[in-house]
Amino acid sequence: MSHAHLDVRYVANLARLELSDAEVTVFQNQLDAILGYVETLSKLDVAGIEPTSYPAPVFDRMRDDVPHESLPLEAVLQNAPEQAQNQIRVPKVIADA
Repeated sequence: MSHAHLDVRYVANLARLELSDAEVTVFQNQLDAILGYVETLSKLDVAGIEPTSYPAPVFDRMRDDVPHESLPLEAVLQNAPEQAQNQIRVPKVIADA
């Protein structure tokens, strides 16, 4: 698969960028190198490789969910800043109308 030549001046014009001749020369060489690398990658045999969103495994950092039946009420209430009648007290959040 041969890549078509992409002109840096054309791309710069689309992006509304003004480039000097020296910048065009540098960026053209870089763009050609990038397209050459992409062409090399497209020749790789990837049959049998499963697609992935991340290059490394991502692990969930949260604890496993514990059903509420297994947590004693005392354990929950001991972390509450305020409690009354075995319930957690929270500040009023509705403003007076």
